[in-house]
Amino acid sequence: MAQNQALAGVLFAAGGTLIFSVNDVAIKFLSGGYALHQVILIRAIVAMAFILAVIHASERGWSQIATSRPRAHLLRVLIVMLSNVSYFTGLAAMPLADAVAVAYVSPIVVTLLSIAVLHEKVGPRRWAAIGVGMLGVIVMLRPGAGVIQPAAVLVLISAVLYASGNLLARHMGGTESAMTLSFYVQTGFIVVSLCMGLWVGDGHLATEDPLWGFLFRPWIWPPLADWPVFLATGLAVGIGGMMVTQAYRTAEAGLIAPFEYVGMPMAILWGVVVFGSFPDATAWVGIALICGSGLYVIWREAVRRQEDAA
Repeated sequence: MAQNQALAGVLFAAGGTLIFSVNDVAIKFLSGGYALHQVILIRAIVAMAFILAVIHASERGWSQIATSRPRAHLLRVLIVMLSNVSYFTGLAAMPLADAVAVAYVSPIVVTLLSIAVLHEKVGPRRWAAIGVGMLGVIVMLRPGAGVIQPAAVLVLISAVLYASGNLLARHMGGTESAMTLSFYVQTGFIVVSLCMGLWVGDGHLATEDPLWGFLFRPWIWPPLADWPVFLATGLAVGIGGMMVTQAYRTAEAGLIAPFEYVGMPMAILWGVVVFGSFPDATAWVGIALICGSGLYVIWREAVRRQEDAA
């Protein structure tokens, strides 16, 4: 039974990550003609429709959205929203594989936050892995080009926020289900995106800057050809997110987390197939350093927990 659960967890993690990769490529594809908050609104509506359908069909039904921790949900929604905005703004202005690589610094950030917030002890090998990961980030920032790449800085900020949101989700996990967490995040996306649309949706803050233009474009009615892309990003978030969540419920995190890194080769593939971009030599060095150190940190965490349990 335990082996079957582990196998199911691995399949859910790998499959969910593959599906979730569609979200990145779809939003980067849409970033050339739409405002980010419009894309997030349509994505959240599609994802919410899927979540509500699952809630309606499940045994627990609508009781799953009840919560006694509205403030914690509000804080998590704020963190996740800022993480999404910073990540997708950066993604619009840099190659897909580069952005995903910088985002994979998240396990290293979780370790650093656990030291600062939870006062956990970290051994010399994990400190070395953290140092290697940070070196990878510096490579991806490309300071040798004369200026640090702002888009990569935004993705790095997103990784920090993403890690913070994960720590908060773990803290809330004792009382809140995965369905509850998903429901309130998508609700927050809808509310904030609508407010942004009312504020800047007319385009009065629009700019031609390739980095910030994605945030302040006027809203437009999408042509029929773009609706499948909007549908894809919403379903990718709804289905992929639930699959990864189920993976962590089915098996140990140390087993599951490495399989989320299948998103890296998918990002490279999507970049080549959809956008015709292939990582250069500098990007490959950064990808290797960040992914290698991140996987090592995950492995060391699993070993440490096994030692503590023994």
